[in-house]
Amino acid sequence: MGDPRKLRKKFSKPGHPWQKDRIEAERSVLKQYGLRRKYEIWKMDSLLKKFLHRAKTIIGERTSQSEIEKKQLLDRLCLLGLLKKDSKIEDVLNLTLKDLLERRLQTLVHRKQMAKTMLQARQIITHEHVAIGARKITSPSYFVSIDEEAQIRLVHPIITTNQAKAEQKAE
Repeated sequence: MGDPRKLRKKFSKPGHPWQKDRIEAERSVLKQYGLRRKYEIWKMDSLLKKFLHRAKTIIGERTSQSEIEKKQLLDRLCLLGLLKKDSKIEDVLNLTLKDLLERRLQTLVHRKQMAKTMLQARQIITHEHVAIGARKITSPSYFVSIDEEAQIRLVHPIITTNQAKAEQKAE
């Protein structure tokens, strides 16, 4: 029968398809963060736009409900590692796309030197060699919170060719 819910895209495409500056900027981000497709950039950009839009509406409102929502938004962004604990709502407006891309599992695996390149980090994640706590994560775009960052580990240690040669010589 199938899933009854309506599936929706989690991103919006750029307004104009052929803008040279945007295409070149996206290409450099793709290369820098080891992304496979541009919609991965668009997903993070849509998430950033949601945070910015929410912050702007909270700044414009002066009600008790907006104070509650402000606290919730700041707590969520602090938990995700995008803001510090003592940040103000205006700091949300300074977030960039690169801030969000730095919190992806693929980027953190590479930054923790569990993989030599971003593409290798992506590969070992999809091949189920990375776990957070007891859970194996197979999505390179998984958004890692501050609490989970310390629990990132390799399930199967990756042996490079140089290490394999050194082990053979030792035997």
